[in-house]
Amino acid sequence: MDLAGFISLCDTNTLPADLSLPLQALWYDRKGDWTSAHEAVQDGNDRASAAIHAYLHRKEGDNWNARYWYSAAGRKPFSRSLDEEWVELAIELLKSV
Repeated sequence: MDLAGFISLCDTNTLPADLSLPLQALWYDRKGDWTSAHEAVQDGNDRASAAIHAYLHRKEGDNWNARYWYSAAGRKPFSRSLDEEWVELAIELLKSV
């Protein structure tokens, strides 16, 4: 699946069952449901979940917590817009599908 296909899925009302938890989190986030997005990745112990977790806390404005999760993901904090980060994370995750 490519980015355009994923964005189309985000426009549907039913969460696709075959999405990874990090992609589910991005799906929920795209719909404006921060809480469900956070719940999807909060127990993940992989770098992808940590990266999404960092993005979500950055979006929330909790920069200290975001920095912790960027470190757990092995990444530097993202410095561009939240929209750009969402797109980069989606593209990265879709490459591994």
